[in-house]
Amino acid sequence: MLTRYDEFLCHQIVSTFDHPSTSAREWTERTWFSVHDTSGKLSLVNSFGYYPNRNIIDSYVSVTVEGKTVYTVRASRELRPQIDETRVGPFSYEIVEPLRKVRSLLEENEYGVSYDILFEGTMPAHEEDPQYARARGRVEEDIVRYIQLGKPSGWIKIEGKTYKLDKDTWRAERDHSWGVRRGGGVPETGVQPGEIPEGYMHNFIAIQFDRWGATFHRRENWEGRSLMFSGSILYPYAVEKQELPLTGVEHDYKFRSDIRQITSARITLIAADGSTFDIAARPLNACYLKAGGMFGFRNFTHGLWMGPGFIDGHKLDATDPKTLAELHFIEDMACEVRCGNEVGYGIVELVLIGKYPKYGFHSY
Repeated sequence: MLTRYDEFLCHQIVSTFDHPSTSAREWTERTWFSVHDTSGKLSLVNSFGYYPNRNIIDSYVSVTVEGKTVYTVRASRELRPQIDETRVGPFSYEIVEPLRKVRSLLEENEYGVSYDILFEGTMPAHEEDPQYARARGRVEEDIVRYIQLGKPSGWIKIEGKTYKLDKDTWRAERDHSWGVRRGGGVPETGVQPGEIPEGYMHNFIAIQFDRWGATFHRRENWEGRSLMFSGSILYPYAVEKQELPLTGVEHDYKFRSDIRQITSARITLIAADGSTFDIAARPLNACYLKAGGMFGFRNFTHGLWMGPGFIDGHKLDATDPKTLAELHFIEDMACEVRCGNEVGYGIVELVLIGKYPKYGFHSY
């Protein structure tokens, strides 16, 4: 099937753009789009998921207001024949200027959340090292990703109240990934279940100061041994300075007593030239990705067939312990970050499961 993408001189396989080179059901293309203010009043994450081998495209937004109220809208549709339209119900996503500007839009709907946000990159995108893994002979992961730091403009409306976004007091981050992705949708039937690790940490940050920024993605086991790492120090466009690769990180997190959510962080970034950057992070507001369907929430999971068209939404009280326990698993924590006398802002994302003795966790 021909699509508008087939007009461009960028084919990589002997076929059209309507399907990838593999028939793996886990083949996923995903965008992540984060916006938050510097006071901690509001955090928003939007994501699109494209699953050509399942004939699905879906999207969600999760918004947390003042750390108390969580709003979500989730939508899904049959992918074909509108395979080249990044639109799901009231959600849409537009590439305004490649690797510079993107626009995320949620039209008015019955769930009380809408927005029109333009992301403008302040620094060049960082391309992560490819991530590849096999489990029992089968490709479990084969994915690439890039991350970009920026500032937003536009507006967000929550139950009739409009928040104007300006570049002085709001920050934004985004990524784009594609390939065979771990999980996604309900587990397959008739195959051997995957192993449950004794203990595991996923850690991602994307932070920006006026003169530089940083991102890293690290996975480690319960002993702190690195399973995967990629990251760099980044510089604004105007500086015209090449990014500085990171070779490692050291971290010291503090956690709430009721859930594994950070209350503070000290992170040392170790660069390829031997320099180090000592970062202190203070959480401002948590955005709950699970509410949007990541790893499943209330009958909706990313990449799950929901019929030709689907939409739902929730308004949840994050101050209620039972609701918080249901929401918690993977949060994008908007933080104020400090390095010496410099003050910046960004996202710290942490998933910690099973045992991790360093932080006092000895079981699930």
